[in-house]
Amino acid sequence: MRMLKLEIKRVIKTRLTVILLLLALGLTFLLAWLPTTFPGLSYLDENGNYVELKGRDATLYEKQVQASVAGDVTTDKVRKALEDYQAVLRKYNVETSIELPEGVYGTEILPMEPLLHGLSEAYANRKTGLAPAVMDRDPEKLTDYYVMLEERVESIGRLEQPDHPAAQKAEVDAYQKIDKPYQFYPGYNQDAMDYQLLLGFLILCICAVISAPIFTSDYQTGADDILWCTKYGRGRLAWIKILSALIVTSATMALCSTLYLVISDSLFGWESTKTSIQMLYSIVSLPNMNIAQFQIFVAIASLLSVLATVCMTLLLSAKCKNIMVSLSGALIFCVIPIVLYMALPQNIGNWIYPLFPASGAGIQTSFLYNAIDFKYLNFGNLAIWLTDAMLIVCIVEIPLFSFLAVHSYTHRKG
Repeated sequence: MRMLKLEIKRVIKTRLTVILLLLALGLTFLLAWLPTTFPGLSYLDENGNYVELKGRDATLYEKQVQASVAGDVTTDKVRKALEDYQAVLRKYNVETSIELPEGVYGTEILPMEPLLHGLSEAYANRKTGLAPAVMDRDPEKLTDYYVMLEERVESIGRLEQPDHPAAQKAEVDAYQKIDKPYQFYPGYNQDAMDYQLLLGFLILCICAVISAPIFTSDYQTGADDILWCTKYGRGRLAWIKILSALIVTSATMALCSTLYLVISDSLFGWESTKTSIQMLYSIVSLPNMNIAQFQIFVAIASLLSVLATVCMTLLLSAKCKNIMVSLSGALIFCVIPIVLYMALPQNIGNWIYPLFPASGAGIQTSFLYNAIDFKYLNFGNLAIWLTDAMLIVCIVEIPLFSFLAVHSYTHRKG
């Protein structure tokens, strides 16, 4: 235990580590605040005057006018919203909300906007996936909103996984387990979730940089030659170095994620986090979570990705004699899942980029975006949700890379 404390102290006292930890905290506060500045809207007040709001004022106004639709998202509420929406378009003799006069959307459509969120999915053609124009959606056909959405899930399976009935069934089963009716409470937006993801990726890179010199620095200074002559200078010391790196990096990720969520949810309003995740992303997303639960899931899953990446970085550090080589390799492995995602066809990339531990905290490859998507890995009659596969890979890679790092360190030849 004393050796572990000393090693943690040694890692934390490194000047580069201190700078990176301060940078991580600064980024946490900055990224938690920035999404509050993005909202913007306009409306007509009671006197017909045009009013434009930005940032937090826009969010507060949105929460005020959408308070009447908060709570259960029922079929009757959605049908009424569609009827009112169509009535507004007829009133101004337009076909879409984009054609409405300036300020009208914020006054007459914004109060019901959340309930309109899933109508394109509900009315989508079951064979083509295309949704009819707004004025062609018959409110009378909206007899059971959630039955229509379940039919939409079935059609997505047939369209995207035509040769994999197991994946189709898995999607339908997952959707049937979702709590209904959905819940909606105004305030929160996608930007805040995206910036949580961005913070996770930046922390991932910071943790990789902190971990890269753990073994390599001793090689460069020659300290390992002395340490190897001591009683616990090989296997035991290697495990202590790995544990110290994991403790420092996991504490960094956990602290920054917690601070981010506390600040962000306080700014947007804690009540808004009770909203079903389907009301924020696709109306037929498969996670049975509200925003608060989804935030925690993303934070924990990203932490696993960070720890797996740190273990892989430690393996590089144990093998490389030069800090710049191990550091460069670690950063390359942080971004390579993103490159593979963009470069490879989806049916190939889905099998390859999840093997890289950094994929879960990446941008396009993250747990967040995979969790709200319909991606499955198919093995004959077996279908595994890609998000589950990525979690399993991270859990396996943490001990695997740790053991390989210890083996490389203890069997290194000068």
